[in-house]
Amino acid sequence: MESYLPIVILFVLFLLNIPIAFSLIASAMVYFLFLNSSIPVTLVMQRFISSAESFPLLAIPFFIMVGSVMNYAGISRSLLAFADAMIGHRTGGLAQVNVLLSTLMGGISGSANADAAMQSKILAPEMTKRGYGLPFTAAVTAASSSISPVIPPGINLIIFALLANVSVHQMFIAGYVPAFLMAISLMITIAFIARKRNYKPSRSEAASAKERWQYFLKAIPALLIPFGIILGMRFGLFTPTEAGAIAVLLCTIIGIFIYRQLEFRHFPMILRETIQGTSSVMFIIIGAMVFGYYMTLEQIPHNVASALIELTDNKYVLLLLINMLLLVVGMFIEGGAAMIILTPLLLPAVLNLGVNPVHFGIIIIVNIMIGGVTPPFGSMMFTVCSILKVKMVDFVKEVLPLLLALFSVLMLLTFSESLVMFLPNML
Repeated sequence: MESYLPIVILFVLFLLNIPIAFSLIASAMVYFLFLNSSIPVTLVMQRFISSAESFPLLAIPFFIMVGSVMNYAGISRSLLAFADAMIGHRTGGLAQVNVLLSTLMGGISGSANADAAMQSKILAPEMTKRGYGLPFTAAVTAASSSISPVIPPGINLIIFALLANVSVHQMFIAGYVPAFLMAISLMITIAFIARKRNYKPSRSEAASAKERWQYFLKAIPALLIPFGIILGMRFGLFTPTEAGAIAVLLCTIIGIFIYRQLEFRHFPMILRETIQGTSSVMFIIIGAMVFGYYMTLEQIPHNVASALIELTDNKYVLLLLINMLLLVVGMFIEGGAAMIILTPLLLPAVLNLGVNPVHFGIIIIVNIMIGGVTPPFGSMMFTVCSILKVKMVDFVKEVLPLLLALFSVLMLLTFSESLVMFLPNML
């Protein structure tokens, strides 16, 4: 049983609120220093370095930079105006705009926490002015932000593709249908709540066709970027890593010459945000790789896969059990870390039962996004509650119907592989 001691230490460190990367590295080093002295420490140090020497990992800083450039380029305001013109006249219109804006921004920011922080500052004050309760505003903002990482170029899509050795392009394509279903489910739920509470629309009347067209034309440059990335990879014009660099270039050009809001003084702040975001993600990945090295040596993924297969040989029952596990783990561990730790453990079992790895990746990512909204350690929950000064108890009461909607989508995706793989198989 001592071979499982680092895993126990890892969870204890998580519960003590030790940063994820330090928890992973400390747990792994307990194994290499005290439990398995046959592995030279110098070899472990080489693992630290070699884990970061991956060309596909360069996509991460580029796509983080894309989100930062977009925020300074005025894209969010353009998309907000377009979303408001489309559905702002409906009951609970501003809450609906919140969801639609997250969906539109998903292909740009690719980060749930970035989206949650942005909307907490841009939309939330306006929602409270128009009579929406602050806890409800926080719940909608956090729940809608779960859509962003499911739409390309979400960072989690890239990380899973690297962990599972599947096509980044296929993961990108597979994200669109699940994200659309998540948005629709949240908007339907919000419509029922808004009608019951008589939340007013953000517009007194629907925007005219001419007005919608004008806002759409202004939003076209932003809307075309994710589709341009997908098409470029589909036709072999560039790799996912090169796509990130091209996206940065396109966003910069659009921000300077089309929206004319991106200025030279913004670039130091963009670089600082990119470095901070990249360093935190990369440090976690390096820690996870070293921790994964320990698990490989002890054959823990193989043992877990064998144990799961012994429980059931039905892939849908197995996926249901895995969903339950991920939902519980997601309540206590940050989603990205949970994915990095659990993917190598769970993937062999689902592959043995014929589950498509891309389908499984979408299930994991949607699942951990739901975990990011749930207490006690949901990262999007913490983000919106801290910015909006909302008590967690009040937040939980308001977010429960929205979580139920997202969970319903998760179950639909779990038991319908053809739904997830519809677009990837077409392309």
